[in-house]
Amino acid sequence: MRKKILIAGGGGFIGGHLANFYHKKGYDITSIDLKKKSLWFQLNPKIKNIKADCRDPIVCDRITKGKDYIFNLACDMGGMGFIEYNKALCMLSSVININLLKSSKKNKIKKFFYSSSACVYPSYRQKSYNQPQLKETDAYPADPEDGYGWEKLFNERMCKHFYEDFGLETRVARYHNVYGEYGSWQDGREKAPAAIARKFVESIHKKKNQIDIWGDGKQIRSFLYIDDCIRGTDLLFNSKYRNPINIGHDKHITINQLVTVLEKITGHKVRRTYDKSKPKGVNSRSSNNTLVRKILNWSPKISIEKGMSRLYQFVKSEYYKKKY
Repeated sequence: MRKKILIAGGGGFIGGHLANFYHKKGYDITSIDLKKKSLWFQLNPKIKNIKADCRDPIVCDRITKGKDYIFNLACDMGGMGFIEYNKALCMLSSVININLLKSSKKNKIKKFFYSSSACVYPSYRQKSYNQPQLKETDAYPADPEDGYGWEKLFNERMCKHFYEDFGLETRVARYHNVYGEYGSWQDGREKAPAAIARKFVESIHKKKNQIDIWGDGKQIRSFLYIDDCIRGTDLLFNSKYRNPINIGHDKHITINQLVTVLEKITGHKVRRTYDKSKPKGVNSRSSNNTLVRKILNWSPKISIEKGMSRLYQFVKSEYYKKKY
């Protein structure tokens, strides 16, 4: 019989891509999301799609029954603007993971995946522009992103202890700025790549050459294209490695350089205005991939130029669908 996978947060960005990936591989997929289905980023009619709230333990008991594997990507999150102003909402996502872990134990799930984040890394390690790469052991002593980062770090520990105490096989990926098609690009939850792509589309459409940038544009980030993310996730899930591991790009750029990438893609030169009243996040953050190369033999394949070109075309298409 086909293995049965439940993807919590299947209406979201990474969850939607993951559901389609495993559907194509022949698994029996069930996707669940709190959002009404018209708001799901991807809705595959060949997959069982359920609108329900995993903050309800009864729902979790019901939907995990009879499943083999659980992927939890469900959480209230977005880009820096969202997580900076919605700390309590972000932390309430802990309820989802706790419920799913408890139900997985109860229903004898074979393996459980949790999507963590680079936001677990402490602020004191992200001040220097000269050493942006973060390795897994850098997470402690703990001082993660307030709200969202604490929620992720706490649930990493929950996964660890559910294996230690109850034998539930768990896998934890620390995602670093995943971007690509079929995600937020205009609702206040978008991250920098989609936000900047949208600003270029608007600038070209309105025949203006100016875009706003949050912060001073010098902040350093690495960005991981969605196809590389899914490939790394699958390798991790099928491995025997139980500790949190980076799934991110080890090549970093500044936000100013990301804008330059869009200028080259579009042929549209812009004047940059900097809004230093907006959240800019930490000074520098990038993924140290030494461990993931060793354990999974995984490295990103998609360059920022290729990935952003794809994202720009997607945002442009969506923008004009809504505009006309």
